[in-house]
Amino acid sequence: MAGWMIMEAVWDDPDGEMLRQAQRDEIAALHGGNHNSEPGAAPSSADISVFLIARDADGAALACGALRQIDGTSAEVKRMYVRPEMRGTGLSTSILHALEDAARTRGWTTLRLETGKVMPVAIRFYEREGYRPIPAFGAYIGSENSRCYEKVLTAGT
Repeated sequence: MAGWMIMEAVWDDPDGEMLRQAQRDEIAALHGGNHNSEPGAAPSSADISVFLIARDADGAALACGALRQIDGTSAEVKRMYVRPEMRGTGLSTSILHALEDAARTRGWTTLRLETGKVMPVAIRFYEREGYRPIPAFGAYIGSENSRCYEKVLTAGT
């Protein structure tokens, strides 16, 4: 059994804010400086439909992920982040599968996402999980640093 529990949380949960800040800090380090901007509107409590936080048995926040609805049948995966010491444990897969389950529950059949070209570990992870490269969508059109992916959800995938 995994050493964590994944639970839905509000976007403004303090632990969620801490995890998202850690993600921003890590991305800034990868880009060699401040990287606070992103194409399009940053996710907010007004547009995030699902926000999940994984916690250990003591309640410490370990990872997070979110879904922002795009249209009636699709959503975008946002703010996937796993604390460095938890990487390689299967937690990222658990969070992503929980997001996919949440999408299915809401009747969404397609998930899309964007990741940076300088994030080869993320790229390999999403490709391993069945996400296929697609042309840039939405606010990412024209973004030279973006790689976009999509997965069509079926009953068990």
